[in-house]
Amino acid sequence: MTRIAFRLVFGIPLAALALTAFLVALAVEWLDDLSRDRARLAKGAVQRGITLMVFATLAAASRPAAAMDAVARVDLLSSNGAAQVAATWRYSDAHVVPEKFRSADANGQPTGAINETQNVEPRAGRADFDDSAWPLVAPESLKQRRGTGRVSFNWYRLKLTLPETVGGVPVSGKTVSFEARLDDYAEVWVNGEIGRGYGQMGGSVVAGWNAPNRVVVARDARPGQVVQVAVFGMNGPVSDAPTNYIFFHDAHLELMHGPPGPVAVTPHEVNVRIERVDPAIDAIVPPNAKLWKLAEGFRFTEGPVWIRDGGYLLFSDPNSNRIYRYSDDAGLAVFRDKSGYDAADVGDYGQPGSNGLTLDARGRLTIDEHGRHRVSRVERDGSVTVLAASFGGKRLNSPNDLVYRSDGSLYFTDPPFGLPKFYDDPRKELPFSGVYRRAPSGKLSLLAKDLKGPNGIAFSPDEKTLYVGNWDPSAKIVRRYGVRRDGSLDAGSVFVDLTQRIPGDEALDGIKVDRLGHVYLSAPGGVWIFDATGKHLGTIVAPTPVHNFAWGGVDGKTLYLCARANLYRIPLLVEGVRP
Repeated sequence: MTRIAFRLVFGIPLAALALTAFLVALAVEWLDDLSRDRARLAKGAVQRGITLMVFATLAAASRPAAAMDAVARVDLLSSNGAAQVAATWRYSDAHVVPEKFRSADANGQPTGAINETQNVEPRAGRADFDDSAWPLVAPESLKQRRGTGRVSFNWYRLKLTLPETVGGVPVSGKTVSFEARLDDYAEVWVNGEIGRGYGQMGGSVVAGWNAPNRVVVARDARPGQVVQVAVFGMNGPVSDAPTNYIFFHDAHLELMHGPPGPVAVTPHEVNVRIERVDPAIDAIVPPNAKLWKLAEGFRFTEGPVWIRDGGYLLFSDPNSNRIYRYSDDAGLAVFRDKSGYDAADVGDYGQPGSNGLTLDARGRLTIDEHGRHRVSRVERDGSVTVLAASFGGKRLNSPNDLVYRSDGSLYFTDPPFGLPKFYDDPRKELPFSGVYRRAPSGKLSLLAKDLKGPNGIAFSPDEKTLYVGNWDPSAKIVRRYGVRRDGSLDAGSVFVDLTQRIPGDEALDGIKVDRLGHVYLSAPGGVWIFDATGKHLGTIVAPTPVHNFAWGGVDGKTLYLCARANLYRIPLLVEGVRP
């Protein structure tokens, strides 16, 4: 198992923090050794020196790793620079508007009486915010004064696409940062996310009066990668309303050499929105729900499972052909390389790696392997047992998600999404996408083939119902099948149909259930939560689309979210059904 030895503390490298602490301790020890008579004058001067040293060290360290050694730079306030990364700027004033909220209860939570407060409109930090009606602004005009003066606010939205090279420097594999200095204060959202750590200064939050904000916008960058930045500008000091306006002093991108692949970050809070459709959601999602970011920089996260014996999470990156391991104590590590494929044509595949992961009753890891067209089990000695690879003499498509029943039988879905050309791929041998059951005896049975793209799969707590989601933009449904005594399924019925509610090319992905029978569904817009009748109770909206999730933590009440390039977790109020 390969350890990824890179971690940040609120954007500050651990080494810088350690050096600062050492220097402070050394100076304090020296000061204590001075006699009282001789130290009186010297001590004040040295203490001032220590203070300056600490702030200088932290200020330098708070910049992303290797920021001092940028290998390429793009001026985003010039037309030539913006053209290098196909950047477009849009602008809108922002306004304070009245809003109803709730007063704090005895525990300080927002469940008290309804009150009147304020918010800001538009709320334009989201990556999918529609800014098409906003005027385009020329890069050179960003130095012009905007806003209404005094206490005023505005938004600048920047969309760019990373090219093959910048100034002759290849973009692939680099760490890319965005830095801007706004008059007077700024907050910065990247791809719909604004993080905040305790004591954080700068980065995504206000850095200081006319101080620069610097954030990483891409790790292990790829040409063609699209980045959406939203900068919220403010006049300040707010309590002493100034007579000036909001404008950019400068804004640029920098390319740096960074750690290859994804990194664990110090767990910190990021934005989350809870859509509370029915009062029953309040017994599931806390009133002041917190979403924590754990790691970033993946190609695509999928198929997580919590390992109780050890207290860590395993999850797939099918695009990178790896399984990763994450825990707060040990950080991030590569658990299994070439997790789904290793043949000569692996380069043809967009997602050659593993997808769904689960555990059998003996705690053995079971893996859906896209590129190898099979489901396998890792034995205690590390050897691999193939559980299913073909049906009726024809190779499986690309097993996607899976779940064990308490009798030891394994149920899994088999759409063609791991194949390079999906439904039209010449490697596809089966004319349908199936839902299968592998009995403890090893017999493989086709249970259903009525869905074009069967994807997420989960049992109800009593195992009398099997839920299967459909990745099909024209039929965004979850089917509910009754489970017969012999493990076969009845004809099934539609449990949820979101086809008309969520237009677009995205469809339905992972499914899980909790101990009370609620169904959790990865779908466009977030993690949708339904009761056992199919009634929509609410939705957890993360900064980036969530494609799968798993229950974890000591009490099984924490939901770990695989959200494309990111890994998050959110503590809830109910315990989930875990393998």
